[in-house]
This record gives sequence, C-alpha cells and structure tokens, in this order.
Amino acid sequence: MIILGTNSIKDTGYDVANSLRFNTGSSDYIVRTFGSGGDRKTFTFSWWIKRVGVGGSDYFISGMSGSSEFNMFFDSSGRFGIDDFNGSAYGFQLRTNRVFRDPSAWYHFVLAFDTTQGTSTNRIKLYINGTQYTWDNQTTYPSQNYDTQANVNGRVLEIGRLGGSYNTAYADMYLAEMVFVNGSALAPTDFGEFDSDSPTIWKPIDVSGLTFSTNGFYLDFEDSSALGNDVSGNNNDFTVNNLTAIDQSTDTCTNNFATMNPLFKADGSQIAYSEGNLKTTASNESQKNAVSTIAVTSGKWYCEMVSRTGTNYPGFGIMDTGSTLQTSLSYLGSTADSYCMFQGGLDYNNGSENDIGTSWGENVIMGIAIDLDSSTKTIKYYKAGSEIHSRTISTPANGYAFAVSHRTNGTITEINFGSPPYSESGGNSDGNGFGNFSMSVPSGYYALNTKNLAEFG
Repeated sequence: MIILGTNSIKDTGYDVANSLRFNTGSSDYIVRTFGSGGDRKTFTFSWWIKRVGVGGSDYFISGMSGSSEFNMFFDSSGRFGIDDFNGSAYGFQLRTNRVFRDPSAWYHFVLAFDTTQGTSTNRIKLYINGTQYTWDNQTTYPSQNYDTQANVNGRVLEIGRLGGSYNTAYADMYLAEMVFVNGSALAPTDFGEFDSDSPTIWKPIDVSGLTFSTNGFYLDFEDSSALGNDVSGNNNDFTVNNLTAIDQSTDTCTNNFATMNPLFKADGSQIAYSEGNLKTTASNESQKNAVSTIAVTSGKWYCEMVSRTGTNYPGFGIMDTGSTLQTSLSYLGSTADSYCMFQGGLDYNNGSENDIGTSWGENVIMGIAIDLDSSTKTIKYYKAGSEIHSRTISTPANGYAFAVSHRTNGTITEINFGSPPYSESGGNSDGNGFGNFSMSVPSGYYALNTKNLAEFG
C-alpha cells in the first residue's frame, strides 16, 4: 500500500519552518513545571501532528501530579482520546471512533475547554483540520465548572510521553506549532484557515499575536539549540530530554516530506521503523523491502540513502505501486517494475543482474535520481558526488516509490528525503532551496515534498 502525499499546495501563505521529531526508541520528550496556577476551566490546546508509529498507543501530552493526571493520547487502534483523573475518579473521558493511522498526513487538532458551559457537549470541543468533531466513542463529559487537572500550580506537563510512574510510554511523531492558551476557549480559525484555491485543504496561520496569558506557551521548534523554547513572550520554556538538533525537522504541515511507509506489510512485518520512519531495521534473514509514502508519475526526484550494517545485501532503488512486490516477498529488482542497486555493485531489474564494477561499504551515503519527464526515463546512482551508474527505466504503470531492500538480519538503512535522520553537514539543497543533502542535487532534480510536487509532480 502506498499513500500519496497530502497538502500539495505550493503557496501556503504562512509557512511553518520546523517540526520536532520524537522517536520512542530514543525516549524523547520535553517537560516543564507550571510555576503558578492558571484557569483550570477555560483554555485551549492547538497542535499539528504527523504520526509515525501506527500500531501502538501514543501518550503525547501528559500532566501528572501524585495520583491525579491529565492526558491526551492515541490508543492502540489509532483513536484520539483525552482523560482527566482527579485522584479518586475520572472527571472526563472522551474518545473518537475516527482513527488516525496515515503516516503521510499532517493533522491539526484544537481542543477548546470551557467547563462553565451549561450544555455538557460544549464543555470540551474538538476540531480536526478546521472542522468540529463530535466525540463518539467514550463520551463522559466534565460536570459544569469542573476544575481540570491541567494548569495546576506545580503540575509537570510532559510532551512526548506518558508522565508520572508510567514514563516508559513514549510517542512516535512529528509535532509542529504546539500552542497552549490560558483563559480562552478559541476557535480553529484562530490557528488556521482553508486555502482559497483548494478549499478542502486546511493550513496554519500566524499565531504569534494571540494572547497566551499565564502558563500559555507557543513552541515553534525553530531554535535547534533550544528546542523547548517558548516564543509566546511568556518564557515558559520546556526542558529537552534526549532530543538534539538532529531531531529538528523541515518536514512540516506546510511542506510535507516523504518518509518510509510502515503500512507496507508485504515483508511480513519484519522491518522496524524509527527516526520518523526514516530508519529501517530488518529483523530476520529473509528478503524484505520498504517503500516511500509518496509515489510519483512525473517529475525529476532525488534522495539519499545509507546502509549502516549488512555487507553486499542492502539495496536502493524504486518500485511501482502496482508491483507484485507490494504483496509478495522477493527482492527489489526481481520484477520488471522494480529497480535496485545492491551495495556490492550489482544492478538488478526483472531478476537480471548487471555488475557495474563499483561497490561501497557501510556508512557511505549514496544518491538516487529518477527522471520521469524525459522521453527516455532513467534512474541514476551517485557516490561521493559522482554518477556511478545510469539505466533506462520503463514508464510507471501506477507510480514509482523510492525503496530499500534488506536481506541480512539486522540490516539498517537510513533515508534522506531532505530532512535527514542523521547529522548531515553537506548543506546541499535542491533548486527550490529544499533539503539538506550530502551531495549536490543534480540540476533539475528536486526533493520529494508537497511543495515540489505541487510544482513538478
């Protein structure tokens, strides 16, 4: 299964520069302690999120103190929920039937709290991508004038994990434009708007002019040396744990980059995905593949890949979305609609082997460029800034996704579509200024993201 990219508009008006990439395997989170009490009845949370882990629970905002707690989470089915426990009973428990399991999509959430409202269903309003959503799974609303466990003096608020004694539950996600406004139950239009030319696409607006009030904060993740920096003017900064400049990403709600696709299960689920779905690790000795979330039928596209372990067997290339490799287990390049260059220097297509005479070892960054616009369509491979091989490819029947192939147990590959999961000092971008690549991007080729897709895809 291939998921095509979302929010494909070139001009988004207000552009979000950065997100923060959380990885459960690295125990990433940010935390702050409220230094004073605020309004516990009326407040608003707003955030943009791109989920990475789609098979487990994600407790991504958690406020705990003793036996009381306030949590926001996605359950193991992908449903969004919130709960509040006052130490003896739940003040509210709300959950959606809608699931959020698209690893290629950015979602915008607004939670507007006002427990002074006389109608119970008006006390906690949920908006998803600009539209109000009616809670339809668990629907235990707070009583009128209920004091939530949020905004309490001394409360520890953690983003990226479930707090308290349960602090082994970490979130996999990209998070952008994280906002907390104290004292006001705001509407989604305070944070976003529908695009005038593409009215089904919801996009962010500048929120810096909001009144955040006591304990309010705005995290834009733009300072790589202080990723927990609050830019609301309140200086309610968060302490960063196990997050570094590498975790600052340019994959955002206004420019959505390709990642690898954890929903691709032809391998029998024998690949582990991490680092924002940009790192793949094989867990047995059989052949298995991983593919990108975005597939293309036109344009010229570039990415870089590196193998960390697995001599000779790791391979990089492309696969048609209609390939039998989508449902059957075989190596990349074993079919007519897939192409692969293995680390040992073997070029494969339709099961035919071609030794190009150039190999590479672990930790060597390789470039891949595909040209789907020229009359003769090609895939080219690069090493150390030089082209080492080029071959003709067929016109895709459905669309080509970038792909990696594994065979040896423990094989690790990392993929850079422009926002690398590893430290990259190359600083090379495409002609539109997108990406941080090791090698110079070939002229006329572009990073695979939605702004470039809107122009060239």
